[in-house]
Amino acid sequence: MSRIASVLIPMPLPEAFDYAEPEGMALSAGDHVAVPLGPRLVRGVVVALRASLGGNRPLKTVAERLDDPALPPGTLEFVQWAARYAVDSPGQPLAIALRGARTPKPRPVRVASATGLLPARPTPARTRVLEVVAEGPLPPAELARAAGVSSGVVKGLIDEGVLALHQIASEAAFDPPDLSLHGAALNASQSAAAAVLSGVVNAGGYNVALLDGVTGSGKTEVYLEAVAAALAADPDAQVLILLPEIALTQAVIARVSIRFGAQPGEWHSDVAPPARRRVFDAVAAGRCRIVVGARSALFLPFRRLALIVVDEEHDTSYKQEEGFIYQARDLAVARARIENAGVILASATPSLETLRNAEQGRYRWLKLTARHGGAVLPDIDLVDLRETPPEPGQWLSPPLRLAMAETWARGEQSLLFLNRRGYAPLVLCKACGERMTAPDTDSWLVEHRYSGRLVCHLTGFSMPKPAACPHCGTRDSLVSIGPGVERVEEEARELFPEARVAVFSSDTIFDAREARRMVESMAAGEIDILVATQAAAKGHNFPRLTLVGVVDADLGLRGGDLRAAERTYQLLAQATGRAGRRDLPGRALLQTYAPEHAVMQALKAQDRDAFVAAEMAERELAGLPPFGRLAAVIASGPDGAQLEAFMRKMAEVAPNAPGVEVYGPADAPLGLIRGRRRKRFLVRADRTVDLSAYMAAWRARVRPPGAIRVAIDIDPYSFL
Repeated sequence: MSRIASVLIPMPLPEAFDYAEPEGMALSAGDHVAVPLGPRLVRGVVVALRASLGGNRPLKTVAERLDDPALPPGTLEFVQWAARYAVDSPGQPLAIALRGARTPKPRPVRVASATGLLPARPTPARTRVLEVVAEGPLPPAELARAAGVSSGVVKGLIDEGVLALHQIASEAAFDPPDLSLHGAALNASQSAAAAVLSGVVNAGGYNVALLDGVTGSGKTEVYLEAVAAALAADPDAQVLILLPEIALTQAVIARVSIRFGAQPGEWHSDVAPPARRRVFDAVAAGRCRIVVGARSALFLPFRRLALIVVDEEHDTSYKQEEGFIYQARDLAVARARIENAGVILASATPSLETLRNAEQGRYRWLKLTARHGGAVLPDIDLVDLRETPPEPGQWLSPPLRLAMAETWARGEQSLLFLNRRGYAPLVLCKACGERMTAPDTDSWLVEHRYSGRLVCHLTGFSMPKPAACPHCGTRDSLVSIGPGVERVEEEARELFPEARVAVFSSDTIFDAREARRMVESMAAGEIDILVATQAAAKGHNFPRLTLVGVVDADLGLRGGDLRAAERTYQLLAQATGRAGRRDLPGRALLQTYAPEHAVMQALKAQDRDAFVAAEMAERELAGLPPFGRLAAVIASGPDGAQLEAFMRKMAEVAPNAPGVEVYGPADAPLGLIRGRRRKRFLVRADRTVDLSAYMAAWRARVRPPGAIRVAIDIDPYSFL
């Protein structure tokens, strides 16, 4: 009987398309296929097969089955679940899942192997070659090196027919983890947490644990013991370790390699396409048992996913804001449920959503309350900028300058933290007041002194800094307002001309290799003062770093974001936690104009519980996460009047449902990007409401005109 294959295509299409299965092709769910779509052939994945009952509509036929490893059932189910949850087309998450498969396979490798013939004239060199090749085929050049002979010896054996050349598929060599190796010595608290996690992993099945430990408490070594337990419990088990920043991957990969004597698979945007393809194929074949990667690694085709670790689970970098919009932490929990696997959420400053789940008993809660070894948490002091402001045109207050001088005199390191790239966040004309913005965008242009350009960090637009104001034409009238890391670095160099000063930000660190070099230089004591954004504020251990100065502690509290206080507390706690992580005591100074703010007082007292309790109480009163749920609708279009009319239509057809409140439409704070006007709705719902289903029903009631784009963000983190 003929069959119909439902094929999901990695494009923003609303559903899978039906195709006729050719006679004898014998497709299965998960197979990669080429199918006709319009005038061309495109890649797709079979998600279901059913018997053909005939009908009036002829179906196009699957063109061919592609030679790629089939997506496992768990991956297929996860992709489709993620699309329903995010209220998006299923082709969007599928495109992420196929990112490795769409890269061409590595070229075959030419190798030499023994034919069984003996050389007519044996020599010691020829004998060594035959002894080496008896262990397995090798490329000729590699065979010559391994045998310690010249390439001519190998060529002679090939010419004589003793060796034969043939091509084999190039496969990534992911050595199996050595489970006989032991990890670092753990203290009593770490050992207890590791024992609980290992026991949970050994028990198998879906479960979630929160590993809640202060900065420097050794959470990584604890969860690596759970990784070892998962790998030992099942010879086919695979483990995924998610990290929020590419800058962290190299350090964690090094620790995993030492712990297990094998290099893990690496997956993030800086991995070259050929290496990405090798990891994809090895994961699908079960040959790569440990993967360390960024959020998109969650979509890899694991054959037997047993454990997911989400390190720094609170980090906002786990939220994908463009394209397919998702929160990797939440999707990690969902994928673990689908795969019947375990999850470890690790953080020194867990998100309120995770803490609420732990308080309610949904997650197992393990605490590490002290730093590892003899290290103690740094002393934290607030610098009231109203009482001790910096000198005019400067950004470092007298108390911070003094602390830096004392640290420099002791031969120790300082970190100046400012989560703002570039030299200055605003450039304006002192003659006419014009603020420099990107074309057709409300975003201000940021000055970058290193490159001499003005850059829009939202759209990527850049231009040389003009000599005259483009608005009024006055020459030399453009002035820089406010500090970025480049400006703070300039001030640090002026204060300490003999110190070795460096900047760590995404403008100075372009890839994982550069990040690793910077981290190693800092750890080796080759940098005296590091000026950094959040890229260096988490997960790193610098033995001689004893002072952290937060240049603008109030920065994250501006803008009215409902998560502003939580995010600011998390970021500053992580940043100050870089100080004093080894034997030397640490100190942190926070420059602020609002020392009485609850966040600043909680940081100074290092009383996270008090801050969390107060923040939870406010959220509960307002019915906001984690006590309620949020969704956003963001619509954009080139015609403001058309966009306004469409949003009014959307408001009219919003479903009435108990426990749901719709706010808007309203202009987005960034109301113009790349020439497109933007408006928003915000939806608040009780926890009992299926918010994804509500948003899907609303979206189905209205069809936007061709020029208008609509995006839905479940559990939004950005309100711009």
